[in-house]
Amino acid sequence: MLNKNIETFLGCDNEYGESDIVVFGAPFDSTTSFRPGTRFASRTMRGESYGLETYSPYQDKDLEDLAVFDGGDLELCFGDTEKVLAAIESYTTRVLRDNKRPVMIGGEHLVTLGAVRAVARKYPELYVVHFDAHADLRDDYLGITLSHATVLHRVWDIIGDGRIYQFGIRSGERSEFQWGQDHVTTQKFNFKGLAEVVEKLQGKPVYFTLDLDVLDPSVFPGTGTPEPGGVSFMELLEAIQTVSQLNLVGCDINELSPVYDQSGASTAVACKVLRELLLAMA
Repeated sequence: MLNKNIETFLGCDNEYGESDIVVFGAPFDSTTSFRPGTRFASRTMRGESYGLETYSPYQDKDLEDLAVFDGGDLELCFGDTEKVLAAIESYTTRVLRDNKRPVMIGGEHLVTLGAVRAVARKYPELYVVHFDAHADLRDDYLGITLSHATVLHRVWDIIGDGRIYQFGIRSGERSEFQWGQDHVTTQKFNFKGLAEVVEKLQGKPVYFTLDLDVLDPSVFPGTGTPEPGGVSFMELLEAIQTVSQLNLVGCDINELSPVYDQSGASTAVACKVLRELLLAMA
């Protein structure tokens, strides 16, 4: 008997019912402020992931030993941002209702808001750990309140003061940093203090959002908003393993734009980061 060919991310081909983690794509980039293209990230990552092994020598773990389901990409409406966020929220809600952990592949960073809306409803005491080059704390961008440049401010609208911890931030308006001093905790440039935050948040429900442009463009040029001065690949892997000590109730990685790195190196980096994140969560 022949079976239909369904492409999944490397090693994430388990059945939904038997899986603890659910991977899905949110291919949306309509509010991108500079260079678009992140809508192609999840599809490209699935195809390119087979250039990697399921085994990680960094963690001595193997994706073949885990129960991870890849639900594919959501079909999102590009003409209505709120409908897009509602679709992401609805899918995430279903995953959480079935007592599984969602791991979303963006897309631009605004997709995080849809997932956080669902996660915060189930976990009212939610905290957010945020790796990024950009603060994303504007209240609006060119008069628009729903943008990848405003996403962490919109998350703050939901969970409030003292619940957001940012790392690697090295870009933003002066007003963002000034506003952030009173409402969020920001570590500029690197991951200093991450271990202390992880210790502080033990036992708390945490959503982890990873904007891949936290990496230096020399490592990860394939993004719409490259920002020099970022962290190294190994620094990011070590930080992911540190974050994995938390009670991670949901995660996402976002802002890979494959078209801007024709070598495929950025996509390979994104795939390896996702592999390591999934293994660390286990």
